[in-house]
Amino acid sequence: MKINSVQEESGWKLGFIDGLPLLGGYIPVAISFGVIAAQAGFTAIEATLISALVYAGASQFLLVAMVAAGSPLWLAVCMTLLVNVRHVVYAPNLAPHLSKSKAWLWLMHGLTDQVFALAHTRLPTLEECQKLNWFKGLSLIAWFSWIGGTALGAVMGDTLSKQWPLLDVVLPFALPALFIVLLAPRFSDKSWCIALSLTIVFALFITMSAFKHAAIPLAAAAGAISFFILNYDCKRRQTIAK
Repeated sequence: MKINSVQEESGWKLGFIDGLPLLGGYIPVAISFGVIAAQAGFTAIEATLISALVYAGASQFLLVAMVAAGSPLWLAVCMTLLVNVRHVVYAPNLAPHLSKSKAWLWLMHGLTDQVFALAHTRLPTLEECQKLNWFKGLSLIAWFSWIGGTALGAVMGDTLSKQWPLLDVVLPFALPALFIVLLAPRFSDKSWCIALSLTIVFALFITMSAFKHAAIPLAAAAGAISFFILNYDCKRRQTIAK
């Protein structure tokens, strides 16, 4: 029992440590959201509550933009849910690595793209008794940094922008940079390298065409299909070799 207790505590510590690199991406993007929300007419409290309750990254920017443009609330909510539909595919990928606990259902509010990427890699390497606390530590540090960054941007955004005009140019790139950091290690694998390269090329090609608004879903589909084909071909060759 004492060993399990020590391991559970180490789960918290590992979660916090693994979550620290996320602060470099979350806080700048959250500040950017706070600034945009304030400029759109939301109060600092409203912007902070959106980050605390919706907590959906790009969907929050979409929600604020649509509300500011006068779109019906039902349409803004539907579009926000549509952008977040990608979370449906996260569950079956994480489920095999979760420990037996009903707490996971409530913890899924803290599941973001970056948290999923880390959890999918890290959870299989942890002891069963560490997994729950590891996810708590990781998701809490990400959530509070997002809320804190939003509050800071909503309250002091205009002041910061006036003092450092370069922030308006740099902040929007923080989230793409965070995704690049998470994807970079995958380029060491041949299949991932080919699939990701095809996805990037396909996205650029569609963006320059008349269907630029469909670039993200089409490029993602192309990357997923190419990765599946490469893996299938690799397994087939291994079977023939045996």
